[in-house]
Amino acid sequence: MGLIEQAEATGGIDVVSSGGRTCVRMWGEVDGGLRDQASASMALALATTDPVVVDATDVRFIDSSGLAFILQLHLAAAESGQAVTLRDPHRAVLELLEMIGMGEAILLEDVAPADGATTS
Repeated sequence: MGLIEQAEATGGIDVVSSGGRTCVRMWGEVDGGLRDQASASMALALATTDPVVVDATDVRFIDSSGLAFILQLHLAAAESGQAVTLRDPHRAVLELLEMIGMGEAILLEDVAPADGATTS
């Protein structure tokens, strides 16, 4: 009898709606292995007309399929009139967006200071 090892998830994508906004949270390694999560998350995010925030704060690595997910979500949301912002993306995400000429396409969301004060 052989043991089956189950690899621990190294990244993920999920969706949470709250306060009239839909948050698509990405974390860890965002790559082609998350294709099913990306498809399900996109469907959930586009099921409402709420503004969408892509929270990339905890992304450590992103490949072309992860970047394609962000761009496809942005384009699909734009077609339905939904605003999309990118929250606190890892430098690698910004560099890839710049490299393909999409650095200015998605608005960046200001992140509140650690002390809880809000900025205007």
